[in-house]
Amino acid sequence: MTKIVIIDYGVGNFRNVQKAFEAVGAVAEISDSPMVVDSADALVLPGVGAFGDAIANLRARHLDAPVLKAVQAGKPLLGICVGLQLLFEESEEMGQHVGLGILAGKIKRFPQGLTVPHMGWNQIEPVHNHFLLKGIAAGDFAYFAHSYHAVMTNSADIIAQTNYGQLFPSIVGRDNVSAIQFHPEKSQQVGLRILQNFCQA
Repeated sequence: MTKIVIIDYGVGNFRNVQKAFEAVGAVAEISDSPMVVDSADALVLPGVGAFGDAIANLRARHLDAPVLKAVQAGKPLLGICVGLQLLFEESEEMGQHVGLGILAGKIKRFPQGLTVPHMGWNQIEPVHNHFLLKGIAAGDFAYFAHSYHAVMTNSADIIAQTNYGQLFPSIVGRDNVSAIQFHPEKSQQVGLRILQNFCQA
């Protein structure tokens, strides 16, 4: 059986994500141990709150190196919400912060004139075929709660996008790395299907 580990770095709703995986019949362990993360077959990087706190906690717990090692080894990695943002090179949230640099691009705040956070249901529009989108139709709704979004260097890494005053990437990925900006545990059947797709990939 695939060993899925949800990385606990102190900033996230880890138990809710774990329950969502259980709802699709998957066993996912929550751990803050670098050794356990290193031994996983697949990793989930959730997160809520501010980018700076999240990346600082990840590094303070020495969990960044196992994540990078897993990606280099070709293990599946799923980022969720702030977990998506951590995969990028940098963020401008409350200062400049250096991310994991797995995906090329920056995390920027929604422009003035838009209500932030972007919170509630919004539509997903697929851009590229991807295993996470199996059973997901154009225009399906997911639940969002964020004030910052990814600005991609490589448009080929955009799997799906969402319109909130402007288009922004709502699902991103390359090779064994994928990530979603919305909350799957709050997105009902759409969120559960995406988690199921991740488990079955």
